[in-house]
Amino acid sequence: MVMHRDTTVGASSPLRDEADLGRTGTTRPGDDGVMCTDNTPAHHGHGAQVFHDFEPSVVFDLEPVDSVSVMTLMDNVTDVFMPDQGPARRWPLMSGGRRPSETMETGDVPDSLLAEHGFSVLVTVAKQGQQHRILFDTGTSPDGVVENMDRLEVDPSDIEILVCSHGHFDHTTGLDGLIRRLGRVNMPVLIHPHFWRRRRVALAGREPQEIPATSRRALIDAGFDVTDERQPSFLFERSVLVTGEVPRTTGYEPGFPPQQAWLDGSWEPDTLVLDDQALIVDVKDKGLMVITGCGHAGVVNICRYARRLTKDRPLYAVIGGFHLNGPVFEPLIPMVLDDLAAMNPDVIVPAHCTGWRAQHAMSARFGEAFVPNTVGTRFEL
Repeated sequence: MVMHRDTTVGASSPLRDEADLGRTGTTRPGDDGVMCTDNTPAHHGHGAQVFHDFEPSVVFDLEPVDSVSVMTLMDNVTDVFMPDQGPARRWPLMSGGRRPSETMETGDVPDSLLAEHGFSVLVTVAKQGQQHRILFDTGTSPDGVVENMDRLEVDPSDIEILVCSHGHFDHTTGLDGLIRRLGRVNMPVLIHPHFWRRRRVALAGREPQEIPATSRRALIDAGFDVTDERQPSFLFERSVLVTGEVPRTTGYEPGFPPQQAWLDGSWEPDTLVLDDQALIVDVKDKGLMVITGCGHAGVVNICRYARRLTKDRPLYAVIGGFHLNGPVFEPLIPMVLDDLAAMNPDVIVPAHCTGWRAQHAMSARFGEAFVPNTVGTRFEL
């Protein structure tokens, strides 16, 4: 595995931090007060507040791969009757092993896949006869992902690198089970420096709830080669790109407003979740495949930045959590759909925290391009 980290950010590419922009925003000029930072037009009438912006120090010649397979190891939904659709191949009904059950006449039942409020996918890229496997996120329970790996006949020892989308525990707790399964891990893990922050959720009228945070010492002691990186990183001879920190330029994708972080001895706003990062692959003759975790950076921000980083390559597929669930985010659905439609993806797979209202709206808007996800689904792209 070869990883290249872009570390050339400096005076010519200022990285504006959340203390400067996350609370008040800045206004960027444009014909109508709205500025898009790629060539995709905006089809919305909202204001031009920019929450966090910077110019990437370089754009990348991401080398196309011959094919990509994305297997869903964990998501919020399991559905044994969901049919194949487009690039989606579902786990066959009643396949896999069996487990004992004393209440059944036969004494056993199918060993079914587990779903939980979490996310994890196994990404396999193929280029010039070689394959590489990347684990993107690990779900919200210690053992859910590794148990689903057993059912799906995935060997965790074949994984070459782990990418964590951000530090929230519904994407990281499965590291526990992975460590116990593999023993000494000896695997790179790529994260953003804010991944380690101590955080809580503060909702009006409720006691703040602290979010479990991953232990750096536990990962290092297990043998992970931890790389904290704000900037984009290449993997596997320029075949895969991890975005690092994502600019927040749409003006309407707010991050995670109730989040706070323990900084300098007190709880401070940490709304932007700047550790949120995505994975990009350029599929030969098709375009960019983008995988998000929760999409706290905003799925439109993420997809636009993917294009900025890759010399405006077309968006082919976007898979993952879009975080459009609940009263803060559901009013944003029409704007998100307009701006996604302007990028004209062929495949849209909203998962995890996207929410049922957004999924229904996407189904109506995008037709066959909309593909629902379920645990065990394999996308052949």
